[in-house]
Formats: sequence, structure tokens, C-alpha cells
Amino acid sequence: MSNFHANLALTKTVLNHITDSYLPAVFASSLAAEDMVLTDLILKGQLPISIFTLDTGRLHTETLEMVARIRETYGADISVYAPSAESVSAYIRQHGMNGFYDSVDARKECCRIRKVLPLQRALTGSKAWITGQRRLQAATRAELAVQEFDTAHGIAKFNPLADWSAEDIWQYLRTNSVPYNPLHDHGYPSIGCEPCTRAIQPGESIRAGRWWWEEPGTKECGLHLVDGKLVRTRHMKQL
Repeated sequence: MSNFHANLALTKTVLNHITDSYLPAVFASSLAAEDMVLTDLILKGQLPISIFTLDTGRLHTETLEMVARIRETYGADISVYAPSAESVSAYIRQHGMNGFYDSVDARKECCRIRKVLPLQRALTGSKAWITGQRRLQAATRAELAVQEFDTAHGIAKFNPLADWSAEDIWQYLRTNSVPYNPLHDHGYPSIGCEPCTRAIQPGESIRAGRWWWEEPGTKECGLHLVDGKLVRTRHMKQL
């Protein structure tokens, strides 16, 4: 059973640890429910952690509108990183606009161009980056650590919500009146690019709507992979 208050206390401890020892640090927000929890904690707590999001060029309108909602709610702007127009055009010439449906390799290349490469630019100069990943989101994240070392970028990586349940996330959002993507109210517990995300059916896993045409073991975009595998290092026992 989840312990909301203990999880919240640990998350705050992790964020304070980052500000004490890992600045400059950045938070990579997908603008989904989990990431709005961290956005609220960072901005209300006036923590010196920068927030950015990746505009892949294929996001839902509702997702893009979250940038303005953050500005309206918190009086803060977040940075937006987009893919190279040249790289996107080259992909479309080779694979077509929706070539990611054709094979896992084609889909991963699309993710690399639209997400992974912009992420590399966003992380430049940082000592650590933060994500809203949770262990219960997917089988591929079952062993997710609160603190990792991202060898691909040579910096620390933190997942302060690793222990949280979906119920914890929504308890926090509702208790603190945090704005969230309205797609969550329409069967989208996990939200990615529009052509790669669908609403889920009752009984399906929360990430069943992501790349639904693929097998569960391939459902990562590459943002959290090193040499094709999820980074799994150490937990925050030292805190």
C-alpha cells in the first residue's frame, strides 16, 4: 500500500539534495500529471531548478497548452526545445510522415530525432537532470532507482517520484489545485505524441496507449536508455 505522506517527504528530500549538491540541475517535463507534481513542488518551493519540455512537433494541442497554463498559474516560463527542422525533413523524406508505424527501428529513429537529440541540447551544462518516472508506470521501469548516473550524458539523474502510485499523483494534484492536461480525463493516463498515443480501455495497463502497435518490451522512446537499456544504478539510501 502506498504511503502518500512518506513518499511526498522523500521527494522533497530528494529535491533539496539536488539543490544542495547538484546545481545546475534541470527538470525534463512531459507536461503530464506526474511532471505537474514536480513542477508544483519546484515552482512553489522556489527551488533553483530550471524546467524544460520537448516540443516534438507532433504533440496534442492540449499538451502544448500546458506551457501557457503553467505561466498563468505560477507566473513562470519553462524552456521549450524542438527538433532540428533539417533532421525532421530528412526523416520524412526517407520514411514518410508516419513511417514510425512501419517498424520499431523507424519509430525509434523518429523518437531519436524529435526527443533524444533535443534532450541532449537541453541537458548541456547541467550536473543533474530530473524526471517524473515511476516504477508502476510500466514493466520496463519496475526497477527504477531514485538516483542514477546517466552515462550517456555524463550527469546524475533523479526520479523523485519513483515510489509514487497513480493515486498518490492524483491526491497531490487535487489537494493542491495543480493544473493538469485535460487528456487525462479522457482515458489518457500516459501522454506522448498524438499519433503514437491513444486512450486506453478498462483493464489495460497505463502505458498500453503508448506505441500500442508494439510489444510491451520496446515501449521506451530512448530518453531513458543507455546502450539500449534502462539505467538502473543506486537508490537514495545515502540520504
